[in-house]
Amino acid sequence: MKKIFVILLLLLLVVIQFVPYGKDHTNPAVIAEPKWDTLKTRELFMRACGDCHSHETKWPIYSSVAPISWIVYHHVVDGREHFNVSAWGYQKENEGEDAAKEVEEGEMPLKSYLIAHPEAKLTNDETKLLIQGLKNTFGEEKED
Repeated sequence: MKKIFVILLLLLLVVIQFVPYGKDHTNPAVIAEPKWDTLKTRELFMRACGDCHSHETKWPIYSSVAPISWIVYHHVVDGREHFNVSAWGYQKENEGEDAAKEVEEGEMPLKSYLIAHPEAKLTNDETKLLIQGLKNTFGEEKED
């Protein structure tokens, strides 16, 4: 019985690889970015947040393997939908003023993201710099 269960589980894992959801690893073109207060803010943002909140997602090898690919793809689509620095001014949902608050409260980046991406873990000083930079960049409506 245990052997049959293992065989069925392996068969299921093979079959779900053919489900197309989560397999689209194309990044749309960058349309426009916000006016970052400094290049350092942009660098820290892209390192800690850019995979889900921009069109510059780096797709690791595991993002092609279901069911992990489904989770990763969902996070990227959802992240871009709510806050996308690559479609700045063209996307209705971009609420930049919440970005600093999310980082400050430890809501972002997601803990699960940091486990898989240790390079996104910021030091305390880098986190403070990012929070201040996000406040400077998005704290008030910027006029052209």
